[in-house]
Amino acid sequence: MTRRAVVIGTGHYLPERVVENAEFETKLDTTDEWIRTRSGIERRHFAADDETTSDMATKAAEAALKDAGLSGDDVDAIVLATSTADLTFPSAATMVQASIGMTKGFAFDVQAVCAGFVYALSNANALIASGQADRVMVIGAETFSRIMDWTDRSTCVLFGDGAGALLLEAQDQPGTNDDRGILATDLNSDGRFKDLLYVDGGVATRSTGYLRMQGNQVFRHAVEKLAQTAHTALERAGLGADDVDWIVPHQANIRIIQGTAKKMGLPMEKVVVTVQDHGNTSAASIPLALSVGKQRGQIKTGDLVVTEAIGGGLAWGSVVLRW
Repeated sequence: MTRRAVVIGTGHYLPERVVENAEFETKLDTTDEWIRTRSGIERRHFAADDETTSDMATKAAEAALKDAGLSGDDVDAIVLATSTADLTFPSAATMVQASIGMTKGFAFDVQAVCAGFVYALSNANALIASGQADRVMVIGAETFSRIMDWTDRSTCVLFGDGAGALLLEAQDQPGTNDDRGILATDLNSDGRFKDLLYVDGGVATRSTGYLRMQGNQVFRHAVEKLAQTAHTALERAGLGADDVDWIVPHQANIRIIQGTAKKMGLPMEKVVVTVQDHGNTSAASIPLALSVGKQRGQIKTGDLVVTEAIGGGLAWGSVVLRW
């Protein structure tokens, strides 16, 4: 038998404020058509002034616990992916730990920008496989609206806020690629491409800073690297593209999503797409899409799911799991 990390609960949270593309037309030299054509985004959610990343993460975690029929004290660990934590420290994960009533175990943040949830999921899988934890809450949560340069029309129209969560549980499985749970992961980074996507603030500058991106260069790297990492993870699981039921990609840009699916030889009918309603929520985008895909009735028990993402660093990776 093999100890697998199996998804037993999902949940997500989106702030109340919905920002349609038309709202940007009054402030920037842009149009709804321009944004839709280049990104596929129609609207996104922005956090309220008094709403933090840990607030949203807590609500997503609570929804995942409710879905699983469990409470905070049933969780051994929290791994929270974010680049927009409430404070420099302590971690947003420990804030969620207190908020959900989890009085044991441990909690920590992972920072890999848009690839953060894939990194967090891989870390959670290792914790379960090694026996360090039996149940791990994996969360992606971001308030990217706080690091936008509202004069830069090429970036500020792309991002949104939100949170998603998966609750993983250790379960003994036969040890084949028909098992439920995480079957393979693949993580990569290349710091030589740091300047393609970054925030120009932090401890060194004593300022929060703004997001800066060379969109065309990121796009070029994204399609190639996302398809490659997905193939690598599938090979490690002893599976191929024909075995995939659903791709749940990072929701950054519909053209990247379409290009990656084409490069993998898979139709868009097998892709869960939420970018039109959420925009790019960075580390929150994959768990949001997984939760929404389950709610829609797309993702069902036994389905083979591939998640893949790329973000600043550059950092990218993928996870293959059976629902």
